[in-house]
Amino acid sequence: MIATDVCVIGAGPAGAAAALQLQRLNISCIVVDKAIFPRDKICGDGLSGKVLTALNRIDKSIGERLCQLQEKEDSWGVTFTAPSRDSLDIAYQPDYNPQAKTGIPAGFVCKRINFDNFLVTELKRCPDIQLFEGQSIDNFTLQEDGYLLTDAAGAFSVKAKLVIVANGAHSAFTKEVAGIHMEPQHYCAGIRAYYKGVTGLHADGFIELHFLRSLLPGYFWIFPLPNGEANVGISILSSVVRKRKLNLKKAMQDIVANDPVMKERFKNATLASGIGGYGLPLGSKKRTLSGERYMLTGDAAYLIDPFTGEGIGNALYSGRIAAQQAAACLQANDFRAAIMKKYDDEVYRVLGAELGLSTRIQKLANRTWLFNFLMKTAMRNKQLRELMSCMFYEIDLRKKLTKPSFYMKMLLNRS
Repeated sequence: MIATDVCVIGAGPAGAAAALQLQRLNISCIVVDKAIFPRDKICGDGLSGKVLTALNRIDKSIGERLCQLQEKEDSWGVTFTAPSRDSLDIAYQPDYNPQAKTGIPAGFVCKRINFDNFLVTELKRCPDIQLFEGQSIDNFTLQEDGYLLTDAAGAFSVKAKLVIVANGAHSAFTKEVAGIHMEPQHYCAGIRAYYKGVTGLHADGFIELHFLRSLLPGYFWIFPLPNGEANVGISILSSVVRKRKLNLKKAMQDIVANDPVMKERFKNATLASGIGGYGLPLGSKKRTLSGERYMLTGDAAYLIDPFTGEGIGNALYSGRIAAQQAAACLQANDFRAAIMKKYDDEVYRVLGAELGLSTRIQKLANRTWLFNFLMKTAMRNKQLRELMSCMFYEIDLRKKLTKPSFYMKMLLNRS
């Protein structure tokens, strides 16, 4: 049996961030993942500005190495398309100039097989992080002095004073120990495929969100990748999928083949992968994220942005916060649920206002006429453009966005 102060279950973004932050705090840990890297993960592959910010806060050299990674596409903005087919390009940086781009892009698009492997490579750089790949954790037993974690056969076991749970949307720990279960109204269904040869992609790597009438309150996306590829997919509330009995694979194929705009853009495109599905546990409901000797992070904590589908940035943030809380608990030798709750408080202090705002915007997107109105308004209203940009990236404006008076003023002043 391996004994450790902290065991991190999962080596994806949340788990990697937790382990890397623990390393910077001079706390050794064990990371266990059932996969062997590199491994693929079905995802939109978008890396928002929060990703680089989070990595820089752990260690600027990690952020620098990410910027040098070859297997990614720089993204300087986002294109929103309303149900009316009005489109709006929003740059991520106020000083963006397509003729003279300077500095580091606020966002990237990078296949998860490459990004997650980048993070695992960072873990392997650290002498105080012991990584076990291809190893599952199936049983969790709380004992007086910590958690006993074992695989199904009992051949692999870890005894940890504290557990950071980062093993994704289908985490057994989240269900069995934390008691958090999938709720269709707080869960998104999604599918993703890689295409080669899609035309009309923005020269500066703008990601595209198309709020088509048939998908509201979901959307169809196109995210540009290196080498002429694009990540193409659909995201829509699971409750809507059930109610309408939607076949998302068929819906995406229909859009690509028959939508008057998309059929031209995909006319000479070829499918470069299979069409895979996945679930997105949304942060549209506040939950208890910790308990005695454990913390949930990332998708295992249901922290995906309800409107944008942003998951990676929130995972990194929560992993880093969990590591900081772990350090405080170890120093005090106190792992009671009441003490662990400080983690919940900090996660929702950092991410709560944004998640609440995104939940309201998600509901707004279901009102087609209002969504079209806001898009037309945004074409003339700088404040609204900043709002929509802020939904993806960190801007000082965010604190204002939680105030109803801001929206009233924005809608009344459309100049």
